[in-house]
Amino acid sequence: MKNRIIYILLILFLIKLSAEAQKFKNITAVVYPQNIPIIKGVASNPILKMSIHVPKKCIDSVLTNIECQLGKGEYSVIDKVTVYETSSEHFSSDNKLVSVAPVSDRFSIPIDFKLMQGLHFLWISVELRQSSDINGMLTLNTLEVKSKNGVRFPVIQTPGDYSRIKGVVVRKSGDNNVDTYRIPGIVKTKKGTLLSVYDIRYKNGKDLPNNIDVGLSKSIDGGETWKPMQVIMDMGTPHENNGVGDPAILYDPYNERIWVAALWSKGNRSIAGSLPGLSPDTTGQLVLVYSDDDGESWSRPESITTMTKNPKWHLYFNGPGKGIAMKNGTLVFAAQYWDENKIPHATIFYSKDHGDNWIGKIEGPKSNTTESQVVETAQGTLMLNMRDNRGGYRSVATTDDMGEHWIEHASSFQTLIDPICMGSIIDATVYIKDSNKNVLFFSNPNTKNGRYNITIKASTDNGDTWPSKNSFLIDERICYGYSCLTALDKKTIGILYEGAKDLYFVKLPVGSIIK
Repeated sequence: MKNRIIYILLILFLIKLSAEAQKFKNITAVVYPQNIPIIKGVASNPILKMSIHVPKKCIDSVLTNIECQLGKGEYSVIDKVTVYETSSEHFSSDNKLVSVAPVSDRFSIPIDFKLMQGLHFLWISVELRQSSDINGMLTLNTLEVKSKNGVRFPVIQTPGDYSRIKGVVVRKSGDNNVDTYRIPGIVKTKKGTLLSVYDIRYKNGKDLPNNIDVGLSKSIDGGETWKPMQVIMDMGTPHENNGVGDPAILYDPYNERIWVAALWSKGNRSIAGSLPGLSPDTTGQLVLVYSDDDGESWSRPESITTMTKNPKWHLYFNGPGKGIAMKNGTLVFAAQYWDENKIPHATIFYSKDHGDNWIGKIEGPKSNTTESQVVETAQGTLMLNMRDNRGGYRSVATTDDMGEHWIEHASSFQTLIDPICMGSIIDATVYIKDSNKNVLFFSNPNTKNGRYNITIKASTDNGDTWPSKNSFLIDERICYGYSCLTALDKKTIGILYEGAKDLYFVKLPVGSIIK
């Protein structure tokens, strides 16, 4: 009799289990990898999205467990994995469901999520330990999901790369009570130090004229950690009406001096309010500071506007990002000016005596271009890569005589797509397939409209072509879009780029970019 009762109960349990399983057959669940880095110092890094469609007859089902698989030993770098739920396909951290700390590469996330009729989105987010490094990648797969009663929930993983690069937040909104950090520039010194510069936008994200200073962050371990922020440009009181920003940084290997250029707006003397002339009361000022001790201390800001600006022009200042030292020792910054008709032009200014004197007043190659960056593609040949207000593509020109004459490059306004945004370009000697190779690397939002899809591209023929295979998507999210590249060594490229109010640093093997 006892065995018969047990048998009946078992049959009833199996019938109930089968009914539960039948309900789940009608539920559609798909997992999508998200092309974003896992940023150390940021709590929410949603690298997987699961969409779940629940028909009406399947309501009242409950998800109780998500089974996940990491790469070998990767659990040790993770502080916690968190599941969020949203009603739309756009991520938000408002509705957090559960967090767990993995203790092995295969782990379970206990969850109590009621499946109501309609479409749901679950996001699996990874938070790194502060002690972890940012080398290599991390792989996370969702194996299966279970309901209450242990029924396995069928999950479809879409094709794609489930390995994510890691990075670190250099400055985050709220750090030092600052609202927004923007306009990144970065260099590596002979000692291996990384120096990054940026706008400190204290109260909001608005451009000059605004309460803005130039800040600097320093790393002595290859970008793994960053020292407390220094303010290296502050034009004094009244702070609300005396801002300085849009920095560019340059490292001179000859004497190991670091230069930073920026725009000083005394009152409304930035793009909209600057006028012809040379006085800071009339026109925006191109100012410089320098450091001779690897970025520990800095000189007072000095204007070089009288050296570099044609007084007929409305405004003249540097292109944000970084400058270069040519093979012959000449220091070069990209620049931009608004002419007597307030039409913008990208150009350059330079110094042949390591910064004692600066030469400007150089007419640019193309009108309606603004923020640009410069590289030396051959001995004495400069390439200017320009933001073009016409939109859609980057404009490119070269000069063999320091801007006296310009030649439009074959790739100009047809090869590198751009949504009218700042971009970064560097030349670097890197190690590819057992030999050294000179390569141009370029980064920007890889779109024609909207700022998202921060991407690094590579050209192995001095910018004549940029093969689609030689690229790596860093971050697909909507962002502010500016970035700056630097070579960390012959096998690694670093990028400092804008999120939304934050600055992130990621390093990537050259082999991930050049296939």
